[in-house]
Amino acid sequence: MGMSANPSRINPILSTDSVSGEISQRIFNSLITYDEDVSIKLELAKSYRFLDDKTLLFTLRDDVFWSDGERFSAQDVLFTYETIISPKVFTPYAESFKHIDKVEMIDNLSVKVTYKYPYFNALETWTMGILPYHILHNETSIMTSSFNQNPIGTGAFTLRDFSVSKNFILEANKKYFLGSPKLDRIVYHFAPDPATEFLMLKSGELDIGNLTPLQVKKQIDKKFHEQFNIYETMSNSYSYVGFNLNSPKFKDAHIREALSLAIDRQELINLLLFGEGVVCTGPFMPQTKAFNPDVKAPKRDIKKAKELLLKAGYDEKNPFSFEIITNSGPRIYIAQILQRQLKEAGVQMSIRVMEWQAFLNTVVHPRRFEAILMGWQMGIKSDAYQIWHSESAKTGGFNLVGYKNDEVDALIKKAEKTVDEEEFGAIYRRIFELIKDDNPYLFLYIPKALTAVKKSISPVRASIIGVDHNIIEWVKEE
Repeated sequence: MGMSANPSRINPILSTDSVSGEISQRIFNSLITYDEDVSIKLELAKSYRFLDDKTLLFTLRDDVFWSDGERFSAQDVLFTYETIISPKVFTPYAESFKHIDKVEMIDNLSVKVTYKYPYFNALETWTMGILPYHILHNETSIMTSSFNQNPIGTGAFTLRDFSVSKNFILEANKKYFLGSPKLDRIVYHFAPDPATEFLMLKSGELDIGNLTPLQVKKQIDKKFHEQFNIYETMSNSYSYVGFNLNSPKFKDAHIREALSLAIDRQELINLLLFGEGVVCTGPFMPQTKAFNPDVKAPKRDIKKAKELLLKAGYDEKNPFSFEIITNSGPRIYIAQILQRQLKEAGVQMSIRVMEWQAFLNTVVHPRRFEAILMGWQMGIKSDAYQIWHSESAKTGGFNLVGYKNDEVDALIKKAEKTVDEEEFGAIYRRIFELIKDDNPYLFLYIPKALTAVKKSISPVRASIIGVDHNIIEWVKEE
């Protein structure tokens, strides 16, 4: 397989980038997870039941062992919860656990979770990976622990060694409680950009990899089709430009609206994706109850954009200018197209490109930017708190742009206690509308996911959660 960047920390509560998150999912388990139909599936939990509308009881499996041979127990679940909510640990995932009043060990294989109020995501909270108490309970700082490069999990695979910019090798856990994977190992090759990944696919170095629309439409030949199956699904992600709302340049709503009107989202899709995507109109994914179909993407209107910029004090003699920062790879091309589009409205946008980890550590996390070009991978069930509530603008939170809207804050809090799905959907559709009107982001597009898998690998079944959701079943014929 290919990886687009070096993983940072292989720890489920600290993995915030996609590569680290994917590898963590192979090494760690959660109490529950999702199957390919996006239904709840038991994992470390043997069963669960709600004792009342605020109390959830998990009974744990008795046949689970950590990869070092220690037995898994309720102590690990309690420890993971206490670690996530610790003030010494900076993790955006803590927000999902703040609705919990207490977690109690009933015995070694039973955990009772009491919520402060009926919570709409009570069960889904426990899709978080569980950490080993016996290794980490005396650790002085989990944030900097060597465990993050030498993880011990309960999962289907174990990590051979952590080496930056080298092949990353996972080996099958022969004692995995759900059955040993049929693959002996997974090798991740560093493929920093789509062109490199494509060459590695064609040369046989990779068995599975992502394709760009250009490659699918123009660059693959009969030989490639003979070797690979191509799976096409709508990705659960979107690309966006985020404005630092604490910057004086972007406090003026007229500026943000002008920039939104100055860009042509469909042109981005046509040029970059060869039509293989849809315009993103807001923060929640289509085909969910949170998506608002009544909200339409703004049509490009250069004249109105210039009028709004003039109202804010900018014209040809005094043009609005700003810097956008992004990471190396395909986003460079997005930035270049946006730069040209904005120039037609008299906006001067400069571009800075950085390596992924440097981008995260020196720009994104410390909020040292005017604008960033990034993407979000969305969860199965929308939870607006982490990205859109003002409380999540703190260090470690995902509200990277400093967005604050009192009505949105109140609606997010109201939705947290709303267990009726129709009522919850109505609240979220209103949140969708308000965020779109505020323009804290320029929502760009939702791409299609195009994945090539060697025909020698089976059984492969495409799903909204990815083509490799059943990787422990995979067999590779020689």
